Formats: sequence, C-alpha cells, structure tokens
Amino acid sequence: MITYDISDDHRRNLVSKTLKNYGVRVQYSVFECKLRKEDFLILKHKLEGVIKKSEDSIIFYRQCKQCFGKVDRVGKSLDPFGDGIYII
Repeated sequence: MITYDISDDHRRNLVSKTLKNYGVRVQYSVFECKLRKEDFLILKHKLEGVIKKSEDSIIFYRQCKQCFGKVDRVGKSLDPFGDGIYII
C-alpha cells in the first residue's frame, strides 16, 4: 500500500500518474500494489525524483503474503486483485 501527501498540484499529478502504472487507486491518495522487489525499487526511485522531500511525503506499507490475504474490507471497497486482475 502506498499513500502520499503532496503539497504541489503538478508534483501530485506526476506521483499519481506514476503510481497508476504500478497499482490500483483505492482512495484519492492511496494505491494498492503488488510489486516484485525490483519493481518496488524502480518505483521508489522514480517517486523520489518527483517529490520535494522538505514538503511532500510518500509512505510505503509492506505486507507479507499471509497478511495480504487477511485484509478486511467494508462497504464498496473491493479487492482490486481479487478477480484475477494483476498489475505488473
């Protein structure tokens, strides 16, 4: 899971567009991603090149395989990967 708080509209749009290539938006500033280690490192590097570290923040929440299957969802929030859809 990747969340962000970006103060500048241009940088926020760049972060959002980048994340759309790696995961599924589940909230306005929250993406769920299934990433290999190599893809995670590439994505992190790309995002670090976009943000201003003194003003913006991006948080990467990692989950083990066992924990990923134990996510509880309530309401209209569907599992973006539950129907055989995988973002690579």
